[in-house]
Amino acid sequence: MSVRHFINFKNWNPDEIESLIDKSIEIKKEPSKYRTALKHKSLAMIFQKTSTRTRVSFEVAMTQLGGHAIYLDWMTTQFKLADVRDEVKYLSRNVDCIMARLKRNVDLMKMASASKVPVINGCDEKYHPCQAIADLMTVKEHKGRLKDLKLVYIGVHNNVCNSLIESCTMIGMQITAVTPIIHEPAKDPELLAKAKKTGLYQTTLDVKKAVQDADAVYTDTWIDMELFFEPKFQEEKEKRIKTMIPYQINDELMKGSEALIMHDMPIHKGYEISGEIVGSPNSVIYEQAENRLHSEKAILLKLLEDS
Repeated sequence: MSVRHFINFKNWNPDEIESLIDKSIEIKKEPSKYRTALKHKSLAMIFQKTSTRTRVSFEVAMTQLGGHAIYLDWMTTQFKLADVRDEVKYLSRNVDCIMARLKRNVDLMKMASASKVPVINGCDEKYHPCQAIADLMTVKEHKGRLKDLKLVYIGVHNNVCNSLIESCTMIGMQITAVTPIIHEPAKDPELLAKAKKTGLYQTTLDVKKAVQDADAVYTDTWIDMELFFEPKFQEEKEKRIKTMIPYQINDELMKGSEALIMHDMPIHKGYEISGEIVGSPNSVIYEQAENRLHSEKAILLKLLEDS
């Protein structure tokens, strides 16, 4: 039987995505039911990109499911020296699942092609499917459904934006992208063309109009985390801030709106979002972050069940 991976949503169907979301909610409500679900199972976690939520959520998820997680820093392993495929051929003979948070999707695809066990995309420059499942879980918890709701993403078109567009349009949820800047490495014309055919994905630069009938308003950092303090990127950083500041999520923009306020974190207050709106009654940001734990459990259970 072929190994099933979780790289993006291209090989998943709408029912499976809904099932992952519903399973995440169920696990959150009754975590004790799953205390031994992955007993004696091991997860290798490979980090080339920095992380807070991805590492914590996956490591705690494995512990609370009765399994074990192994943290592997790219720079302190032989991944930095050897062929990725060779290292994964070895690693996948030792563990039951691999989660990798990498800088390049091409390396993740090499891992998946060589692995004997499921590979989970913990984030790369093109996609962040784990984040999208937690995001949609959060919306469903608060709204009771996803179909026919409208999510507005405001910011730089990046990996998170891609995964939200892909997942929302597959399950019948409208998504409007207000993205004056496209992060070049995140470009995926095939994904966007497919999304447009559904009639559920649209773009605009009229941010005030976009949020008027939104059920959820979502933003993300304007500067990739690896580049935020990089001296060589400072000129580009200043250009982005100048372009994006009119699109900040703040009290003025959200006046009169009851939309959920969402952000995948880390937050740069005063840039993509104001400090006041982070703490507003409609903000679900920290709950959204917590839900990474529960949705990670659902993803692990599904993949290991299928394999």
